[in-house]
Amino acid sequence: MERTRLGSLSAHSASQRIAVPPPQIEATASGWYLTSGPELPLVSLNEDTSCDCLVIGAGWMGLHAARRFAELQPDARVILVDAGRIGNNAAGRCMGFAIDLAHNPRKRDFLEDVQGNRDELRTNLEGNAYLRSAVEDHGVECDWDPQGKYHSAATEHGVRDLLSFSEALDRMGQTYRWVERDEIQLITGSRHYIRALHHPGTILIHPAKYLKNAAQALPANVTVYENTPITAARYGTPTQVFEARGGQIKANKVIVCASAHLTKFGFFPDTAIPVYTFASMTRQLTPGELAQVGDRPAYGLIPADSFGTTVRRTSDNRLFLRNVYSYANNFTATHQDVIRARKQQQIAFDRRWPELSAMGFEASWGGLLTLAQNGGMVFGQLAENVFGSAFCNGTGVSRGTAFGKAIAELAAGRSSPVIDILKRRAAPVRTYPRLITSLGVRFVTGWRFKQAGKEV
Repeated sequence: MERTRLGSLSAHSASQRIAVPPPQIEATASGWYLTSGPELPLVSLNEDTSCDCLVIGAGWMGLHAARRFAELQPDARVILVDAGRIGNNAAGRCMGFAIDLAHNPRKRDFLEDVQGNRDELRTNLEGNAYLRSAVEDHGVECDWDPQGKYHSAATEHGVRDLLSFSEALDRMGQTYRWVERDEIQLITGSRHYIRALHHPGTILIHPAKYLKNAAQALPANVTVYENTPITAARYGTPTQVFEARGGQIKANKVIVCASAHLTKFGFFPDTAIPVYTFASMTRQLTPGELAQVGDRPAYGLIPADSFGTTVRRTSDNRLFLRNVYSYANNFTATHQDVIRARKQQQIAFDRRWPELSAMGFEASWGGLLTLAQNGGMVFGQLAENVFGSAFCNGTGVSRGTAFGKAIAELAAGRSSPVIDILKRRAAPVRTYPRLITSLGVRFVTGWRFKQAGKEV
């Protein structure tokens, strides 16, 4: 009932024009985007047009929704629009972990929720398989590396978090192995870490490369427009009408995959909790410097404490560090927010590689993460011929890909086990008033960040 009450337009509002505020411009470019190669040829909408299916948002959900709908209906004309540049949007600002099973030892029911974890695993494996098919069948280059991930601890309380995670893995019959102090320090070249757990199944990718190259590899019946924010929507039967900079789009069906911005399209108002995470990237390391960051050409470290520091060593010889969460006023972060986070990432760099950290960072940026107060998500039919998927609540690469594929299948009249799983998930509930929510997020994230201690 909650999904229907919050998720559907009323008969009265369905015929009205809904103004959609455009997303804010990001304060800085993502380091992933800066290292992703030549930009795609920029094509923006510059005339009125029509299509069988319009997909709004070209992140993990939207890109794969457009691909899947076009595969299922090869005679349909599909249009995919993004308000900015593909690869430099929120999807391209993540850390590039395609995770089969996310961990959250602090979640109260994490250990007990075996069925929930199995549903999560099945969904994420579906997403990873669809990512893999883009790489193997369509030649999408993205530095694909299926080496798994290391859950790393720098403190005894971090080790206790790893033990909780291992108990959940045991209940699910998952394979993993413990990595003791000497080995994790050899892998990373850092004396900061004292123990780790290696869990196979995660794929490391260059997110901006994947998104840009996957956009170029979409089926021929997909047309892509970048820098084309939707400014207004009018839902109706049989045609939906969307205004954008440069023209108007008429669509028989629409799939909205706009993350937190979905709430601006007339659905699930006041349910998104927009949070920013931040990261920084070094310049390319010299051969002598590389010898100090471990004996692996690439790796990915997930902090045992979720408010600790995530680390990537990339195949192009850089270090990426991510930490700091903050409430995102108006769904964006300021340049000053990025600078404040960069200072915390410098502290993390100093702790891990003190002999190298004076080099600082070449780029720093933030990326939007959409949460719901109850952990719910948007998935399903929102109105007649209107479908939507949003609110990953973290680990967006695998989840987002699976969600996008599933929502396209639903829009095309198909069914699947993943669709059934996602239909069972709770819809997002309304948040507290913005002032209370923002203060609450700042308090909790600040407290958790401080509590994480040297895991940061």
